[in-house]
Amino acid sequence: MGGIIKMNINEKLMNIQEQLKAPKSQRNTFGKYNYRSQEDILEAVKPLLASVKAILTLSDTIEHIGDSRFYVKATATLTDTEKDEKIEVTAYAREDETQKGMASAQVTGSVSSYARKYALNGLFCIDDTKDSDATNGHDKSTPKKPIEPAKQAPQPKAKTLEELKEEVIGVCKTLTDDDKKEVTLAAIKEISGSQNPLNLKDIKTTKKVLEALNKLK
Repeated sequence: MGGIIKMNINEKLMNIQEQLKAPKSQRNTFGKYNYRSQEDILEAVKPLLASVKAILTLSDTIEHIGDSRFYVKATATLTDTEKDEKIEVTAYAREDETQKGMASAQVTGSVSSYARKYALNGLFCIDDTKDSDATNGHDKSTPKKPIEPAKQAPQPKAKTLEELKEEVIGVCKTLTDDDKKEVTLAAIKEISGSQNPLNLKDIKTTKKVLEALNKLK
């Protein structure tokens, strides 16, 4: 009988990635969605590690980047217990200067968990891009209503030529003074070339006649 063929570290990792099922068992009450935590991933991966004879270790270091920023660098290491081969993946998370309701040690601990989770995501090919995690409180204030655009006043319906003619005739009837009548006829004739309001041929001319007549009232 041939000897048992042992998997190398890459084959063991591929086997774990293929079988790993880490459900999103945590609930973000503000965002109203489910997500998975570091603990969920570890709970799901432990039986698979035993089946391929590998171990998983997690470690942190604090790194000072820039002028005043401290980052937690988390490293997830998969080690083959049969060949002592290793694969490592790292992830970073930045410490907040303060976080409401937490002591300094708690802030570092929460950032460590966050960084470790994303190191595990990278090692086991877990896609959490749609999650914002439990630390995301979203905006807890009352959501603002979207600003509605100002409503425009309805535009008046354009008057027809016949309606304008009726207005011209109506204005003419209100001018009872003989002198005003003469001026009215003169205004109509000057603008339209006709003394008869019924002979007005277009809207533009009729509007000019009406404007001139209204000034005589």
